Amino acid sequence: MLTHTGTLYLTTVLIWGSTFFAIKFQLGEVPSEVSVAYRFALAALILLAWCRWKRLPMRFAPRQHLWMMAQGLTLFGLNYLVVYWATAHLTSGLIAVVFSTIVLMNIANGALFFRKRPDASVLAGAVIGLVGIGLVFLPELASLEVDGAALNGLLLSVTGTFIASLGNMVSTRNQRAGLPVVQTNAYGMAYGATLLGLIASFQGLPFTYAATWGYTGSLIYLALFGSVLAFGSFLTLLGRIGAERAAYAMVAFPLVALGISTLFENYHWTPAAVTGVGLVLIGNVMIVVSRTQLLRLLHALRPGYRTPQA
Repeated sequence: MLTHTGTLYLTTVLIWGSTFFAIKFQLGEVPSEVSVAYRFALAALILLAWCRWKRLPMRFAPRQHLWMMAQGLTLFGLNYLVVYWATAHLTSGLIAVVFSTIVLMNIANGALFFRKRPDASVLAGAVIGLVGIGLVFLPELASLEVDGAALNGLLLSVTGTFIASLGNMVSTRNQRAGLPVVQTNAYGMAYGATLLGLIASFQGLPFTYAATWGYTGSLIYLALFGSVLAFGSFLTLLGRIGAERAAYAMVAFPLVALGISTLFENYHWTPAAVTGVGLVLIGNVMIVVSRTQLLRLLHALRPGYRTPQA
C-alpha cells in the first residue's frame, strides 16, 4: 500500500487523469449505468479478495456498515450516476470544470460538519486553480448555449459534485471513527455497485457485455486502477491532509487528461489554456505545500537571498 503523501497525491492525479481516455472505450453497446455497476462490482471483488489474502478483519457492527453504505452510495454510486446523466447535455470538459468546484464545496462542508475553519492559503489556492481550469476549458465555456438542456446538465453536474463532496465528508467521519480505508472501500464499492445495478434494473436497461479487448481492458483498468488504487490513495490522502486539500486533485487531474488528449486525440493548446495550467500549478503549490513551507519558498525567491551554508 502507498504511504508517502506526495506519492498518494501523484497517484490519484495521474490515474484519474487517465480514466477520461479509458472511459471512451466503455461507451456504446453497454448502457453507462450498467458499465459503472460492472466497474465497482469488479473493484469490490478485487478489494475483498485482497482483504481475504491479507487476512484483514472484515467483521463490523451494523452501525459501521450503515456508514460504509453511506460512503458507498455517495462516492461509488449516486455521484457517478448523476454525472453520467449530465454527459447527455454537456461536454466532458464542462463537466470537469463543474466537478473541480468540489474543492470549494469541501471547504464549506468541512466548516459545516466539522467546524473546520478554512485556511486562507487553501481558499486562495482553490480560487486560483478554479480560474485556471476555467481558462483551460474557455472554448467550451464560450460555446455553451444556455438553453434548457444545458441548464439541466449544469444542475446535474453540480448535484453530482455535491454528492461526491458529501461522500468526502462521510469518509472523513469514517476514518476519524477508526474505520479502515481498504475494508470500508471494499464494502462501500459493493454497496454502490448494488445500488447502480438496482437503478439500471428499475430503468429496464439490459445487462449486456461488449466482449471486445477495448471494453474489457478499459473495464479492468477503471476497476483496478481508477477505483481500487486511485480511491484508496485519495481517501487515505483525505484522512491525512484534509478534504479541502485532497480535493484539489480534482482540479489537477483534468490537466493529465488534456496531456493524454494532446498525444492521442490531437488536442491543440491555446494561450489561455497555457495560462490556465500555470494558475492551476500555482494553486496546487498553495494548497499542497504547508503555509510554513510556502513562506520559506517565497523568502528564498527574494533578490539577494543566499542559501545558508552548512
